[in-house]
Amino acid sequence: MVRSPDLLAALLGLGLGAVLTLPGAGAAGCRALGPADRLVFAPAAKARWLPPRVRAPGPLDSLYGTVRGFLSVVQLNPFPAELIKTLLNEPASVKVDEVVRYQAGYVVCAVIAGLYLLAMPAAGLCFCCLRCRRRCGGRVKMEHRTMACERAVLVTFLLLTTLVLLIGVVTAFVTNQHMHEQMGPSAKAVPETLLSLRGLVSEVPLELQAVAEQFSLPQEQVLEELNDIGSSIGTAIHSQLKSTVYEALASVLSLGQALQVSVDHLRGLNATSVELQEGQEALVPALRGHQQRLLALLQEPHCQGCAGALDKGHSLELGADFSQVPSVDHVLHRLEGVPEANFYSMVWEENTTFNALPTLAALQTADMVRELKKVVAEQPRELNTMGEAFPVWEAASRWSQALEEVEERSRPFLEEVQRYERYRWIAGCVLSSVVLLVVVCNLVGLNLGIWGLSAREDPSHSEAKGEAGARFLMVGVGFSFLFAVPLILLVFSTFLVGGNMQTLVCQSWESGELYEFVGTPGNLPPSVNLSQLLGLKKNLSILLAYEQCKQGAVLWTVLQLNDSYDLEKHLDISQYTVKLQQELQKLKVDVKNLDLLSPAARRDLEALQSSGLESIHYPGFLAEIQKPVVNSDVEKLVQELEGLSQTQGNATLGQKLQEEARGLQHLHQEKILPQQNLVAKLNRSVQALASSAPHLQLEISGVLDRVTHLKGELPTRATHILRNESECFLKREMGYFSQYMAWVREEVTQRIATCQPLSAALDSGRVILCDMVADPWNAFWFCLGWCTFFLIPSIVFAIKTSKYFRPIRKRLSSTSSEETQLFHIPRVTSLKL
Repeated sequence: MVRSPDLLAALLGLGLGAVLTLPGAGAAGCRALGPADRLVFAPAAKARWLPPRVRAPGPLDSLYGTVRGFLSVVQLNPFPAELIKTLLNEPASVKVDEVVRYQAGYVVCAVIAGLYLLAMPAAGLCFCCLRCRRRCGGRVKMEHRTMACERAVLVTFLLLTTLVLLIGVVTAFVTNQHMHEQMGPSAKAVPETLLSLRGLVSEVPLELQAVAEQFSLPQEQVLEELNDIGSSIGTAIHSQLKSTVYEALASVLSLGQALQVSVDHLRGLNATSVELQEGQEALVPALRGHQQRLLALLQEPHCQGCAGALDKGHSLELGADFSQVPSVDHVLHRLEGVPEANFYSMVWEENTTFNALPTLAALQTADMVRELKKVVAEQPRELNTMGEAFPVWEAASRWSQALEEVEERSRPFLEEVQRYERYRWIAGCVLSSVVLLVVVCNLVGLNLGIWGLSAREDPSHSEAKGEAGARFLMVGVGFSFLFAVPLILLVFSTFLVGGNMQTLVCQSWESGELYEFVGTPGNLPPSVNLSQLLGLKKNLSILLAYEQCKQGAVLWTVLQLNDSYDLEKHLDISQYTVKLQQELQKLKVDVKNLDLLSPAARRDLEALQSSGLESIHYPGFLAEIQKPVVNSDVEKLVQELEGLSQTQGNATLGQKLQEEARGLQHLHQEKILPQQNLVAKLNRSVQALASSAPHLQLEISGVLDRVTHLKGELPTRATHILRNESECFLKREMGYFSQYMAWVREEVTQRIATCQPLSAALDSGRVILCDMVADPWNAFWFCLGWCTFFLIPSIVFAIKTSKYFRPIRKRLSSTSSEETQLFHIPRVTSLKL
């Protein structure tokens, strides 16, 4: 029976190649099952987490920073805690000088605004009177040498001032619109935040009941894994024993192949020896006849140059004598009928049986798994009473009532705020449009004026363009005077409100001074006791409570509910887990039907072991194999005879030598070459047997001993692995319940009734009031005030520039159009009267 050398590789591909040393089952630990999978529990307090609002970074942030820096210069005084305390508790005792001292920066700004409010109308009236008498904004009466330089300087300054106004008014439009767009969402966010806070503690018992109901999640996971526990244990036994079993099966298969190869080589050796002996018997007479004829020809007296060939002719006789090789009949007799077993089929069958362990284990543990599922399906009684036993918080009703009242009062107030914000937005758009109109008048006037100057040298030129440019500049001046008062009033009123909002409220809110003020006893009126309203302890400050809430603390921690509620009592499921452990101890798996070596295969290996294959005298074979079949090199002798036949003077002798050469060539091809091929074949068989026979006996002994040992050891090791895997399975399933317990602790003590919404609401309130309302509000008045004060240089430069755009009564003549060159200082050529 021929075995392919690829059979071993095929089995190795099936898993027999894993021949690593097997550690003990206990040393393997629980790596096969691994830790418990991570369970994902649904949050029980979904609506109680309030993410604080954050203003997204934008292109106006640098402007907001500039405005805050300006306000910090205006208001250098710290937070007026005593002044506000007096104002809240005893408003009648507030002293005006204290308020003025605190608002000193705003008083200075009010004085500046008042001066502007008085100066601009007065200047406007003076300008109107002078314009009526043509004393201001007229025209240049006579051209002079430095007129072009003066005109260029004035045009440049007016253009720069106009550009500054343009930047300011565009930014004012943007901030005004941004403020208007932010007011709506900000107003809506206030009641939404308050509504979210109201639900902070109202549904805590229901949430605790939802936490208890999610015990079904680890239950379902355990029940699902119990469906596969049998196959899982079988897989673990298979995984931990496969290196040993596969190694043994691979050794058996390898020995089976070695047995087949050895028997085939032995039989080939015997057959080749017999064939060589028979070939030599036929070769001897043929060689003797050729030798006699060749010697007779070469010894003739007239044979020229035949001495060398004569020596070779004398050695034309047999070299090796294969009748002298040792006999192997006694070994062949002992191996008669070997191999009896099909090692490939046997190993394949044992491998299939071993690989079916997961299925076998699942069938054997089916009844015990059903009992385990009944235990797991039970519900611990303590968990069902978790929500019912939770204490009722006295502060919950007061907090909810206060938030509800604030929410109801805030809605009409916020509606009024939105209505007034619309009025402010319209006024801002109108006054910004006026500034934009002044910018347009300045730009149009500059363009027409410069165009008129460039065409002044043309004889057919009309002074209409320059005159129109001057009039546009005067229109801009008129608008500036006309709307300066409403502009400064809007700027100062929004500045006063927004500045105090930023310096008095936002800065102290962000730094925490406001919380310290509210939390200090006596600062607020006696009717407003925030500690009692929020359910905080008397010795706990508002600032500390805010910081705890901001860090993720819950009312469980803030109110120290662990003193009044024993959470661990409701999480005790030890009785539940003990039952599960007792049922797991009853699992059993039987692997006694696994047989690594069939009786026929054992007989084959024992026959090879006792055959005496290693006692064959292989050197006797090698001694004859190393000898040549014929002592003389027949091919060279043939070539030499053919050469001698050509050099002989006697034609008859040459012809006979030629015929003898052909006869020897035929003998070499027909008999000598086959003998040489048989010798090579015999050499391969001898070399293979000589190299493998000494080691083969040791390998057979080792494999037989190992298979016998494993036959008794595998059931014990399988039982040990079963116990280890049962403990690992219990540990894994307890991991699911531990995850649930840890999640319950975290959910109850860190999620449910968290006061994070309180800190988030306060932070959101600060973002809404300061970042989303105060910043764009302050940026708007800052930009509009910027434009308002830059109207003064705009008026001055516009009036000064306009007279250079009007026709000149007496002009200097020049050979070039120098006066049209705006930035060129002309040279004096000739005066044309």
